[in-house]
Amino acid sequence: MRKTGKLDYLELPAPKGSIDSMKAFYARAFDWSFTDYGPSYAAFSEGLDGGFDGTPELELTKPLPVLFSEDLEATLATVTESGGTITREIFAFPGGRRFHFTDPAGNELAVWSET
Repeated sequence: MRKTGKLDYLELPAPKGSIDSMKAFYARAFDWSFTDYGPSYAAFSEGLDGGFDGTPELELTKPLPVLFSEDLEATLATVTESGGTITREIFAFPGGRRFHFTDPAGNELAVWSET
């Protein structure tokens, strides 16, 4: 059972055009397998689920921890009230919805929900 605040996913940046080489490296080095979601995203499930994100509009430059939420709007409000800064409002993606925020130290995280 998923709970709000559980570290649920980890996205790793994949600079433009590098997803195939990233997949090849991790498949060969660690025997990982992948599920492709279009040309700019490949998911993995190797202990902690995650994916390589080459989405141009996100431009990730470091790993992105993704937390789960049972109620995305309530979690967004709690993050804001607790001193987090919303860097990307709620948006839909294949599999659900999410938002991004920075904590007081400037670390970027995301929160996602299935609905």
